[in-house]
Amino acid sequence: MAIFPILTGTVSLLIFYFGLESNLTFHGGNDMPKSPFLISIEEYMLVRNYSKRTVRSYLFWIRAFILFHSKAHPHELGRQDVEAFLTHLAVNRSVSMATQRIALNSIAFLYNKFLDQPLGDFSDFTRVKKQAKLPTVLTVGEVKRLFSNLDKSHRLPVGLLYGSGLRLMELVRLRVKDINFEFKQIQVWNGKGFKHRLVTLAPELISSIEHQVAIVTDYLEDDLGNEQFAGVWMPNALHRKYKHANKSLAWQYLFPSFKLSVDPHSGLVRRHHIDESGVNKAIRRATLKANIKKQVSSHTLRHSFATHLLQNGADIRTVQQQLGHSDVKTTEIYTHVLKQGASGVQSPLSRLFPKS
Repeated sequence: MAIFPILTGTVSLLIFYFGLESNLTFHGGNDMPKSPFLISIEEYMLVRNYSKRTVRSYLFWIRAFILFHSKAHPHELGRQDVEAFLTHLAVNRSVSMATQRIALNSIAFLYNKFLDQPLGDFSDFTRVKKQAKLPTVLTVGEVKRLFSNLDKSHRLPVGLLYGSGLRLMELVRLRVKDINFEFKQIQVWNGKGFKHRLVTLAPELISSIEHQVAIVTDYLEDDLGNEQFAGVWMPNALHRKYKHANKSLAWQYLFPSFKLSVDPHSGLVRRHHIDESGVNKAIRRATLKANIKKQVSSHTLRHSFATHLLQNGADIRTVQQQLGHSDVKTTEIYTHVLKQGASGVQSPLSRLFPKS
């Protein structure tokens, strides 16, 4: 079989990014030089506007697949080899269902898209079987307590997570131009599945957003005085079509980093958005201070947004559109949450001790 080198990477960093178990190792070890093969996959994905997170994730699992098969070239591997790898993850490494699904999607992309060598049906592998989790939802009172314990710098971003049902990465990637004050709505571009959508904007947040835009303006004025500043990163090569837009206020991130940094791909000096991990850390700190006995993350606020909309009488199709779900069945989980509690199903114990 043809052997070739695979992309080098710090395994612990990949574990951090993708939730990979620390004992997950593969035949052939991890001390392998950089691979032109994986570099070509990376370039293929970036040209087609895959997010950098998706690129990193897919490259990791493609690399793991090749290492598992003793560095054999994917051209010489087939359906049974794919099934063996996915079964190995489930049986020997006890990965989660989500992790196995990401590995499957990565390898399917490799064969169906990049190599243009479809393998057909390769469903004959051991799947991780795990009951889907019910979403964690905060009560209205818990949301109030959470907000009262947030540090001032994170009240607006967390307010948008709950008030507009945004995903965390949708939040940090917002640009100034995406806020429509007149219509009280936010434009979300290239959300999950490359989908665009409009979401509601709580009027109570408008003054805070205007203040945030003023902060962005100050940053931009300082940056324009820096000869090395190359402007904000813009998608789809728009910087070539609109040559000065990357230095306009409209295209700046709504939540910019407090410092300039060097873009690792272009080597240009830019101001990126804030690190999303800081938002989740702020939420965890506030959860502890508020003495909320639930596991709360940024996505908990999205779940709470949907559930509270339904509680307030919004129809399920509206909630589906706000969340950006392709299938209404995904949204229906929130109706199950509402109906299965005491407000939807009366316990027989309540009949034994009726209220006077």
